[in-house]
Amino acid sequence: MFSRTSPGTGAHSPTVTGFHDPATGSIQYVVADDSTKKAALIDVVLDFDPAEARTRHDSAQEIVDFVRSEGLEVEWILDTHPHADHLMASAWLKEQLGAPAAIGARVRDIARLWEKIYNTPGAFDPDRDFDRLFEDGDTFKLGNLDVRVMLSPGHTLGSITYVVGDDAAFVHDTLMHVDVGTSRADFPGGSSNELYDSLQAILALPDQTRLFIGHDYPPVRDRTEPAWEATVASHKADNPHVGGKATREAFTRLRDDRDATLGLPDRMLYALQINLRGGRLPDPEGDGYRYFKIPANRF
Repeated sequence: MFSRTSPGTGAHSPTVTGFHDPATGSIQYVVADDSTKKAALIDVVLDFDPAEARTRHDSAQEIVDFVRSEGLEVEWILDTHPHADHLMASAWLKEQLGAPAAIGARVRDIARLWEKIYNTPGAFDPDRDFDRLFEDGDTFKLGNLDVRVMLSPGHTLGSITYVVGDDAAFVHDTLMHVDVGTSRADFPGGSSNELYDSLQAILALPDQTRLFIGHDYPPVRDRTEPAWEATVASHKADNPHVGGKATREAFTRLRDDRDATLGLPDRMLYALQINLRGGRLPDPEGDGYRYFKIPANRF
């Protein structure tokens, strides 16, 4: 995987290493407090081959190896939302590292929505499968760093942003890189109107805040390598969807028109039934195998 490190700039600033997963365009993060060597993992991918419905742990193992090589102690395994384009590795990482897994509290609402879509009443229990469900405004510690949770709906109805220290925010599928724009808002429970509000809250953070996004799909214009970091000031000045004085009406029209042209990610109908279990596959059936349930002609 392609990776890049953004060093901390002081006692209240984390060092952030991002790992780009080329199969899904996802960015996975190791966030470290340099003073204590405590770390959090954010949005780590469980490798999946849709053609064979086969899972692997190669990407997650690479991140575990990195953490160990850097002498870091993982305190948190964090996800920003139940991803539609990749399976989350949180359950496996918890087995390997012993750290608690966490996500936003509105995952309960997402679970109820998808139980209906899959016609599997009671299949998902976020309170069972996650150790912490964060509410908007919750705070916790990463080493000596303060972490604040912001509810950031739009892409999903329960997406959250982690603001770490005084100059880093993990904004998942809200913004894309500053030369691309923003993320889609057309999945079940999504809303371009809510996404606009979430983006405005993120862009109200201090101008020097480093924003770390959820995805990049190079090549983009003149850029061939993936990129995932830009400041609030850069997005406010140059992001083609929200830079300058973009109005709510202009943004929602642009976003809705663009989303109407997009197909579903090829992993989505597999991913949601795993991610709403905290990264656990369904229980084995009588023959010892685990099975996905895929709704036909629903989308």
